[in-house]
Amino acid sequence: MLYPENCEERLGFNEVRQMVRQHCLSTMGQNLVDKMQVMAKHDQIDKFLRQTKEFKSILENQEPLQISAFFDIKILADKIRVEGSYLIEDELFKIYTSLQTVFAVIKFFDDRKDVYPSLEALFEHLPIERNILRKIEDLLDAKGKIKPNASRELLDITTAIAKGEQEVRRKMDSIYKSAVANNWVADGSLTVRDGRMCIPILAENKRKLKGFIHDESASGQTVYLEPEEVFTLNNKLRDLEFDRRREIIRILIATTNELRPYIPILLSYHGFLTKLDFVRAKALFAIQVGAQMPVLLKEAKTKLINARHPLLLLSFAADQKTVVPLNIQLDEGTRAVLVSGPNAGGKSVCMKTVGLLQMMLQTGLLVPVDEHSEMGIFHQIFADIGDDQSIESDLSTYSAHLNKMRYFVAHANAKTLVLIDEFGTGTDPQFGGPMAEAVLEVLNNKKVRGVITTHYSNLKLFAGDTDGLENASMLFDNSRMKPLYILDIGKPGSSYAFEIAQNIGLQKDVLELAKQKIGTNQNSIDSLLVDLEKEKRQVHESKVKLANQQNRLNQLLAENEKQKLYLEENKRNLIKDAKLQAQNIIKDANKLVENTIAQIKKKQADKEATRELRQNLQKGLVKNEVKIEEPKPVVVYENTAIEVGDWVQLNGTESTGQVMEVNKSNLVVAFGDLRSVVKMNRVQKISNKQVKKLVQRSSYTNSLSDAVSSFRAELDLRGMRGEVALQELENYFDKAIMLGFPSVKIIHGKGDGILRKLIRNHLKSYKQVDRMEDEHLDRGGDGITYVYMK
Repeated sequence: MLYPENCEERLGFNEVRQMVRQHCLSTMGQNLVDKMQVMAKHDQIDKFLRQTKEFKSILENQEPLQISAFFDIKILADKIRVEGSYLIEDELFKIYTSLQTVFAVIKFFDDRKDVYPSLEALFEHLPIERNILRKIEDLLDAKGKIKPNASRELLDITTAIAKGEQEVRRKMDSIYKSAVANNWVADGSLTVRDGRMCIPILAENKRKLKGFIHDESASGQTVYLEPEEVFTLNNKLRDLEFDRRREIIRILIATTNELRPYIPILLSYHGFLTKLDFVRAKALFAIQVGAQMPVLLKEAKTKLINARHPLLLLSFAADQKTVVPLNIQLDEGTRAVLVSGPNAGGKSVCMKTVGLLQMMLQTGLLVPVDEHSEMGIFHQIFADIGDDQSIESDLSTYSAHLNKMRYFVAHANAKTLVLIDEFGTGTDPQFGGPMAEAVLEVLNNKKVRGVITTHYSNLKLFAGDTDGLENASMLFDNSRMKPLYILDIGKPGSSYAFEIAQNIGLQKDVLELAKQKIGTNQNSIDSLLVDLEKEKRQVHESKVKLANQQNRLNQLLAENEKQKLYLEENKRNLIKDAKLQAQNIIKDANKLVENTIAQIKKKQADKEATRELRQNLQKGLVKNEVKIEEPKPVVVYENTAIEVGDWVQLNGTESTGQVMEVNKSNLVVAFGDLRSVVKMNRVQKISNKQVKKLVQRSSYTNSLSDAVSSFRAELDLRGMRGEVALQELENYFDKAIMLGFPSVKIIHGKGDGILRKLIRNHLKSYKQVDRMEDEHLDRGGDGITYVYMK
């Protein structure tokens, strides 16, 4: 319950209502906005809030829910109810358009089952009656006009009219050409008068052509004549037009009679569209003011975090200014907050913000607060704001205030939110102060919740000494003489009367005289409050500065850690690249050495040829950035007997093994765990040093092969946070590039599309990426990204 009657106007709710109303598409939705009332049932409020929150999510996510046009079909249903009445073409088309919207919306939610449960409840048990659409489709075309073939009779009449019009046009053209040839026609062409086709004839020639004159020009020199031959045909056409109209009315009556049994369903559709328009308007308003759904409590308490007055927010946004957020709490421990401070410092805005947001919440509107805010339900909202003096009722300003206080004391309880602006004003402060203190004490004993603004010192002292009451002040920068609009809970504030007066230039002698009259004690108290507030503001600024520095430090630490990880990863990549490059160089060098050995054998170790081959070998190795010492280019054992225990290498390969047995020209060689018999001329003896190099190279090849076989061309990042997902993606993608995979599959899921966008933007920074594509719709669509390498 609200008190007084103008409570909504005083708190600014009427303006909020008007802004929501502007977002409605139909008069039905506007009527629902006009009927919005403060509710006190938790389940009912929760239902309305969740509906608005879900529709807001649909709009913000740009879901394909199109609600662009529908009409008030309740009026049409009421018209159908009357026997003998019928709907005209335009009215039938309105029903058709509205029902198309209904079925499209229902299909949208059916395709997203259980995603928007609160909105689905709007059409729960609502039947889908497509027969209505089919009946109208059989009658009307896409533009809402009667189809020529709506009935056999109508088709025959329409055909006859078309033929008659052709005949009239043919005869009229023939007569017109003849009249032109005889110079009977005035300037101009065929024209229409009184719905009949006429020829403009010069007045002196009107007797030369038989027909009926329908009009003449202002000068009387031209008459508009319908030829006699055409007159009869036009009469027949007019009769056909009457027949056509009668047949159309007959069809419309028959169709209306067929729709009469569907009146209850049409009214259900009307109710659904009305509610949908209403919820949509509330969601658009919530987006406009940045509103959220707070935690809804059943108790009569509230905890506002970063709350903003919606009207002030929009006003400031137009001037490109920002609203200072409000943080306040009302509960069992802090039932009422007494706000003091300078004039124009934001006290009234603070109080009105609390009242307006509470009223919006309990009418089912989302509110501009942090989503972690907690808001309960009050059964009564009482407000004493502004001057309600009345000459007719013989009420002064103070009398009007006292009337409200009398009502507050009589009816307020623990579930009442009381909002009082400038408590105790309107009479002599010597009496107004104690009266206000007494009212405040009674309200506090009733455990009433509320926000009260005042300048009275006795109320500040009372609040400081009484459980359940809490002082608060609006911070003020006394060095610049400007309000900060920040609510500071825990201490009273000074009115800064002398400071503000001095700032606007009031004469010094007047100020000194005023200080003498106010009394030493009061002056000392006010000075103490000013000093205390100054120190409080300095502490607040220091805390803000320290918090900013801490945030900056945390950012630098996080950035440093990120750079460290990046450098370590980059270091690993460089080492990998270096190893690969070294392996390639060794491989090329080994091939060169093997070729040189083969050439030496072919030349039968000729000294001159051998020296030339060694020079060529040295040049080739230098080219590959590998240097060897001249005395030991390669160890070749020519004509040396192979014995048990020697290491040998198969000619033309890198396979090495140890000789286990020697049987004439055959050798039993152990290649790892495998033993094989090979001809002695198929192997060559090698040194232990060469054995180590070949084994190392073989182990690298095997490890690379193992890495390729164990690598999966698919990475699942669903459910990961952005930073973790990018780290996993970097490690995985580096391996994919190193192992030479042509494409990989990244699974990130759909959701809101944030992770997909983050991953794709990151992959664009890799020069190895050629393109990215979505998975097929049947296999995941844009929830999976295929990455193709260059």
